[in-house]
Amino acid sequence: MPKTLEDVGEFGLIRRIHKLLKKEGVKTPGVTLGIGDDTASIRPRPGYELLVTCDCLVDGQHFLSDRIDPLDLGRRAMVVNISDIGAMGGQPQYALVSLGLKTDMPVEDVENMYRGFAMELNPFAASIIGGNITKTRDAIFIDITLLGEVEQGKLMLRSTAKAGDAILVTGFPGQAAAGLQFLLRSQSRKGIREHPMVRTYNTPTHRAREGKAIALSGYATAMIDTSDGFLGDLGHICQDSGVGAELIQEKLPVSEDLRQAALELKLDPYELFLQDSDDYELIITGAPKNVPQIRSAVASVSDVPIAEVGKITDSAGNIQLILSDGSRRRITPAGWDHFAKGE
Repeated sequence: MPKTLEDVGEFGLIRRIHKLLKKEGVKTPGVTLGIGDDTASIRPRPGYELLVTCDCLVDGQHFLSDRIDPLDLGRRAMVVNISDIGAMGGQPQYALVSLGLKTDMPVEDVENMYRGFAMELNPFAASIIGGNITKTRDAIFIDITLLGEVEQGKLMLRSTAKAGDAILVTGFPGQAAAGLQFLLRSQSRKGIREHPMVRTYNTPTHRAREGKAIALSGYATAMIDTSDGFLGDLGHICQDSGVGAELIQEKLPVSEDLRQAALELKLDPYELFLQDSDDYELIITGAPKNVPQIRSAVASVSDVPIAEVGKITDSAGNIQLILSDGSRRRITPAGWDHFAKGE
């Protein structure tokens, strides 16, 4: 019978986690004191700014524990944070992980979550340097604080877009939204996990390498990840930069997979693209003359597609969608809001 957290206790679990990370994780340069003391200690590199982000994932709100395996859950939780660091043009370095767990949870599940964390951190030579574990009687949660670095003068913001800038987006937003719909509508808890859209939702891909390359190129004016959905995060750029936007529907990169999924779900693929979606792609703005250089920066680190979908306007807060027939429709940003009515 598998051991549970009640069997090994808090400190037994911590010892197992420490042993696992020493074997399967990496040691990040700059760590002067890691797991095992009251705090960790790090030494930032001269010439770099320190980036700090945190995200809390709660069962039933941000993931469905009965429809995702622990390894994928660990990967998903870390990607959410890596994406934020990447959207600022930085690289992840150090993670602090706090967990709220139930006593009957198998120890193996917790260890597999940490394997998922390490899988996403290891390629950056980033490591877990501390955290906390507590008991919860209700929904389990994962709370990660991730620290990263960015070269001084290369920090990317959401508040610096300019009228006339082109709007670019990586990948194919909307696929995670379709995956969530399949999860919510499916009666099967196991078979549905391998659906391509569900895989996109359960194990999203960050664009941290692309974000860093774009920042180092110096050709982008603003950048943000699509953690709140394409339209919601474009709305953040518009609000914080005091600008508007014009999108061309025919240029939105709606994948064939998303079109097929939308048919099955009886939903509009463009609505899936624009609204709530956990895709963690990048929205980038830059002068039209610099679009080729931004594309080259992305191509230097990956083969992720990048599409030009519209332009920034001087009409603050006004986002227009140009339809295929040439007509215009004003659209309102409506990304994820934890406290919105009905959420």
